[in-house]
Amino acid sequence: MQRAQAGASAPGVRPGREAVNARARATGPARPPEARRAGPGGRGGLMVGIVLILTILTLCWTSVGLLLAPILPGHAATFVLAAVLLAAIPFAVLVTVMTRHLYPGPVVRIGLFRTFWYAQFFVIFLTPVGLVGAVAGSFFGRGADVGRGAVFAVGALFAALAVIGYAGSRRLVVRRFTAVLPDLPAGLAGLRLVQLSDLHVGPHTRRDHLEAVRRAVEEARPELIVVTGDLVDDYPGDVECYRAAFGSLAAPLGVFAIPGNHEIYTGWAAMRSHLERLPLTLLVNGAASLERGGARLTVVGTGDPAGGRGEAGPDLERAFARVEPGSFVLALAHNPALWPALAERRVPFTLSGHTHWGQLAVPRLGWCLASPFLELAMGSHARGRSLLYIHPGSNYWGLPFRIGTPAEVAIITLGRGDRAALLPE
Repeated sequence: MQRAQAGASAPGVRPGREAVNARARATGPARPPEARRAGPGGRGGLMVGIVLILTILTLCWTSVGLLLAPILPGHAATFVLAAVLLAAIPFAVLVTVMTRHLYPGPVVRIGLFRTFWYAQFFVIFLTPVGLVGAVAGSFFGRGADVGRGAVFAVGALFAALAVIGYAGSRRLVVRRFTAVLPDLPAGLAGLRLVQLSDLHVGPHTRRDHLEAVRRAVEEARPELIVVTGDLVDDYPGDVECYRAAFGSLAAPLGVFAIPGNHEIYTGWAAMRSHLERLPLTLLVNGAASLERGGARLTVVGTGDPAGGRGEAGPDLERAFARVEPGSFVLALAHNPALWPALAERRVPFTLSGHTHWGQLAVPRLGWCLASPFLELAMGSHARGRSLLYIHPGSNYWGLPFRIGTPAEVAIITLGRGDRAALLPE
């Protein structure tokens, strides 16, 4: 992939439709090498995290084991064997992959990692349930029985939710919106774009799902395609899976992408070199200037807070350094926490992702699993003349689980109006 430079055509731009012309350019000088070394992670931090996780899991498995082992065939030996198969072995493989920078294939990710996360989810959540039940039952001399009953009852509920969530993760919806923007130039009215976000593509991702996403984008015939971070799952090698699925996507005004936290966590230097080979324009605290209908549209792509003060961290001064006065700005910011600063700059329209809407949501109530932790967790938000849309994600991450918030392809048409708003069509 080529980086956009002043006066160069943006990769993915094709001439023709409505005589649209596009120019793209990267903005701002690179940060010094010492800044690039900054950011999350480090071997010491990784080892501390591993020890902490191992300690928590050991305590949880021990707690559940004390309740369940007496009623299992083989008693403690059976439970220890289950813990080894469902926790110890997958955890050892996971640590080996992380520390030796190995690339896990679909068998490892589905057969080991997914099984590991399912098992730990159940054990971590059932531990306090069992302890509370045991304490409550102890007042009646039946602590162990009540504790086990609570574990089985809540475990059955979690299992039902897991099945429903798995079915929900296989859904894909295409949603159409009109973005009402008070400052939209007449030449940009009617511009149709597609937003994808949080695809988390890897060798384990269902190919029929990726094909459905690609087909939905192509059928929308957008003038502009944007991908707001977390293109791939957790490894630089996953970029080739992304290329196989979406390398053919193109639009008259171009295809643009920004990094998300997962691109950064895996090692930004290696990840960036892979991303830059894709047939799209990667914006990292950069901007691309486009023209349509005699109006200027500047697509600004930020870094992500996961990058800290490193090259991939957010640097709005650099991102906006060459935005020309009078240009209409469309900002791409993976983490919606960046939107308040963008709204202060009077950026009229920002597209974000990151939250997945918690993969568990009640949209009618404006609530999702991420809401207790994030001020900007889901949906659209307006402040003055600035508008934000938080995309729920075009796939899942971690466990295949989505309830109330299916994977989405967002088709957004820009329109003019007195008040900033995102209206469903």
